[in-house]
This record gives sequence, structure tokens and C-alpha cells, in this order.
Amino acid sequence: MTSTIELRTFHSLEPARQALLDVYADVRADLLHLPNYAVATFAERLDRHSEEPGWVAVLAYEQGEPVGYAYANTVDSEDRWWKRVSPAPPAEYTNRNVVALKEIGVRVPWRGTGTARRMHDALLAERSEPYVSLMVNPLAGDGKVHRLYESWGYEDIGRSQPSAASPVLTAMIRPVR
Repeated sequence: MTSTIELRTFHSLEPARQALLDVYADVRADLLHLPNYAVATFAERLDRHSEEPGWVAVLAYEQGEPVGYAYANTVDSEDRWWKRVSPAPPAEYTNRNVVALKEIGVRVPWRGTGTARRMHDALLAERSEPYVSLMVNPLAGDGKVHRLYESWGYEDIGRSQPSAASPVLTAMIRPVR
């Protein structure tokens, strides 16, 4: 697909909220029947995450239509992000602030175009934290999503199950730069 993707950065939720919900619903359409993936559940997480320190979102647009999103916030050593990871991550990561990439998604027609990587990199471009962490379902895309993050330099550091309704996720980390 040949396209001109415009990236927009948001430091507050309100101007981006509906676009985030719309793209999420499309990206996760085949999972929305599961409680952890329901749009209402995502909206609750999004609202909570947007109130946390360092929240930022990057949305990708083509011809004014949102086609992808990524958002993150800062986590510190006391954040539940780290408390759920087993085995406990090394202090090298947890004894300082880290960027937590909470969500990234791209609508099907724009997958494989580099849009996800562009949003990811734009999200990290102005961050001062030394590391970025994310959690991925190792079964997503039959393992393709996990392998994609590995190709971006992420390494596995443990497992996490953020809620009883959530699948067991692989916690990953890499330097921001």
C-alpha cells in the first residue's frame, strides 16, 4: 500500500480519545468478545493510563482518518507494572523510571507498511528514560508480534498477567535509544 502517513502526538487524552477507541475496536475486532479486550475495558484502562505520569499517544493518520495508535507512560520502581512481572526484573531496569509502551495497534490495511515502527519511534523520540518496556501476548499472530518486537531490539525479561481476564504476557525491554 502506497500511502502518506501523518503522525500526530498527543499529551492529553481528550483530543485523541475517540480516535484511540475507534482504531482499537477495529484492530481488536476479533477479540472484542473477550472481557479483557472489550472496548469498555480498554476505555477504562486508557482513561486510567492517561492520568499517569508521562502519558503520551501517537496516532497515525492517512487522509485525516486514524489508522494506528501507540501510547505509553512512565513507570517507576513502585509501579504495578513491575510488581506483576515474574521473575522479578533486574534492578537495572526497576530502580529508575522507564517508559511503558501500553498499547500499539495498526488497522489491517496498514500492517506491514512500517506504520507501527514509525509510531513507536516517534513515541520514544523525546523520552528521557533509559529503557522502554512492553508486554506482549506471545500467541498474538502465532508469535509474529513477539518476533517483531524482538526485531526492534526488545528482549524477554519475564511473564506477567495484569488481570485474571488477561492472557499471560511476555514482558520485554530495550534501551530507548
